[in-house]
Amino acid sequence: MKYYALHNPFAGNEESRARLKMLDSLYGKNIFYQDITKLENFGEFIASLGDDDVLILCGGDGTINRFVNSTEGIDFKNDILYFAIGTGNDFLRDVERTPDAKPFSIKEYIKDLPVVEVEGKRYRFLNNVGFGIDGYCCEVGDELKKTSTKPVNYTMIAIKGLLFNYKPTGATVVVDGTEYRYEKVWIAPTMKGRFYGGGMMAAPEQQRSAPSGVLSLMVFYGKGKIRTLSVFPSIFKGEHVKHKDMTAIHVGREISVTFDSPRTVQIDGETILGVKSYSAFAKA
Repeated sequence: MKYYALHNPFAGNEESRARLKMLDSLYGKNIFYQDITKLENFGEFIASLGDDDVLILCGGDGTINRFVNSTEGIDFKNDILYFAIGTGNDFLRDVERTPDAKPFSIKEYIKDLPVVEVEGKRYRFLNNVGFGIDGYCCEVGDELKKTSTKPVNYTMIAIKGLLFNYKPTGATVVVDGTEYRYEKVWIAPTMKGRFYGGGMMAAPEQQRSAPSGVLSLMVFYGKGKIRTLSVFPSIFKGEHVKHKDMTAIHVGREISVTFDSPRTVQIDGETILGVKSYSAFAKA
């Protein structure tokens, strides 16, 4: 039995990359490392594995997202483990594992994932897809990473965006055929799990393993900067849902969001610029 650690050298920070070497003590000479960003043909790589070999995804939510979208349609005979060395780790929170958890199987978690369609392209997603301050933060964070090795403080980006740089827009949403209209929309993520954005509990009642596979759309809307900023921190505890005048939750299997003006969409933290709409679909 061999263990193949597919790792993203850009995930996390120096401390998390040092954590990767813990696999040496767990698996000894049976561990082999593969940079996932340099793996061009996932199909050939997976076909080359022995029946009892094990894959270990090492990184953050983006690493899992990259893997599931690069291996769509492949029938895995091997077990797939996850070893968190990222900094956001919203998937880890959602399945109630701690950051120091040893590698654990995620094969069941990455089956039958929902998909989102953006500008004619389809992507599977693990945690969420959304637009608003979240997409804006990911866009700004991407730019900061190009010029600095320091950890990106997404919370501070969000606060500055709320106060100065980000302007909300109107949005029309359709959930299982029923249309809703909202003005001054700050955030509108569609959630597979409860968490996103480094610990924000956007959809406290969402169940990742719900048999029906339904998704939750959370719309944070309607108020000015000061009021929005005062309530915004409550999202980290899921208490924003108490503010019925500025938070709406819709549950369904088919969810579309159309914005009045182009925005950055993020899919598990991966950004797509200048988008006016997205459509999300629960598992088949």
